[in-house]
Amino acid sequence: MSEGEISSRLESFLGERLGPSSRPRVDNVERVAVGRSRENWLFDASWQQDGVEVRESLIVRRDPLGGLLETDRAVEYAVLAALEHTAVPAPAVRWLDAHGVELGRPSLVMVREAGECDYFVLNGDWALSKRVELARRLCALLATVHQADWRRAGLGEVFEDPGLDAATIELARWESILRRDQLEPYPELELALRGLRATAPAAARTVLVHGDFKVGNVLLQGDIPTTLLDWELAHLGDPHEDLGWITQPLRTREHLIAGAWQRQDLLAYYEELTGWTVDHRAVRWWNALACFKTAVMQASGLRAYVEGRCDELYQPTAVVLSTLADLVDELVGEAG
Repeated sequence: MSEGEISSRLESFLGERLGPSSRPRVDNVERVAVGRSRENWLFDASWQQDGVEVRESLIVRRDPLGGLLETDRAVEYAVLAALEHTAVPAPAVRWLDAHGVELGRPSLVMVREAGECDYFVLNGDWALSKRVELARRLCALLATVHQADWRRAGLGEVFEDPGLDAATIELARWESILRRDQLEPYPELELALRGLRATAPAAARTVLVHGDFKVGNVLLQGDIPTTLLDWELAHLGDPHEDLGWITQPLRTREHLIAGAWQRQDLLAYYEELTGWTVDHRAVRWWNALACFKTAVMQASGLRAYVEGRCDELYQPTAVVLSTLADLVDELVGEAG
C-alpha cells in the first residue's frame, strides 16, 4: 500500500472514529522498517474537537501478508488498553480496526511515544558503569511487568490463567504453529519436543508475560527506559518464561555484559526486586523453549516466503538448532 493510499484510509478511519465534524487531517505518513512481524506506519494527525484543534503523533501497526508471526491485533489492543491503568509503561492505544475493513488489514493505532531503540546498547559505546545501570533498569522494567496486578487490570478477561501448566501449554501452542507451517520434517525439533515434554516445569505463579522482552522493544530517553513496545505475544504465564527469553544463548549480546552483567547478576537482581526465588532449572527449560520458538518462527517465515507473502527468506538455522539441541540435552541429562 502506498503512502497516499494509507493516508486516505487513515483520514476516513479517523473521521469514522471522531465524528463528521472532526475534519481529520493526516500528514507526514512514513513506513518505518522496524520489527519483523507488523507493518509500522508513522503519521501526524490533527482534528477539531469542541472547536479546538487537537494534534497527535501516532503509529499504525498493520498486519503484513506474512512473516514470522501471526498474532491478533484485537488482543494486542486489549492488552494495551488494560495496561493504561497499571504502572507498566506501554504505549497509549487509540483505535482498532480488528478485521481490516477500513485499513486494509487488521490494525491498531497508538500514540507514537518519545524515545529511541538500540538493540545492542548494552554492548555499545557507553561507559561500562552507564551500561550496567541501564541493564539494572531494564531488569526493573521486567519486574514491573510481572508484578502488575493483571486481575485488577482486567487481563483475566483477555487471557486464560494457565495455572501450573504454563510450560506445557506454551510448548503445545508452539508445536501447533510448527505443524501448521512446516514445509518439511525437522528431526532436530522432534527430538527437542520430546525432551521438552519430559522436563517441563510447573509454574511458580501466574503473571503477565511480555513474550518478547528485549532492549530493541524498549524506547530509551537517554539512559532511561520509558516505554515497552510490541505486546503482540503477551499472555498470562510463568515469569520464568521472560527470564528464559532474555538469558537464552542466542540473545546474549542484547541482554548481558561480559564480566559485568552476566546471567547470575540479572537473575539475582530480579530476585532482589521481586522478592521471588528464581528456579534456575526452570529458567534453563524456558531457555530451550525460547530457542524452539525461534526455530518455529523461522519455519513460519520460510512458508510465508515460499507462498509469496514475505520478501525475506527465513529458515531454521544451524546455530539455532544446535543451540536448542545442547540445551535440551542438558535438561534431559539433569532429569536422569
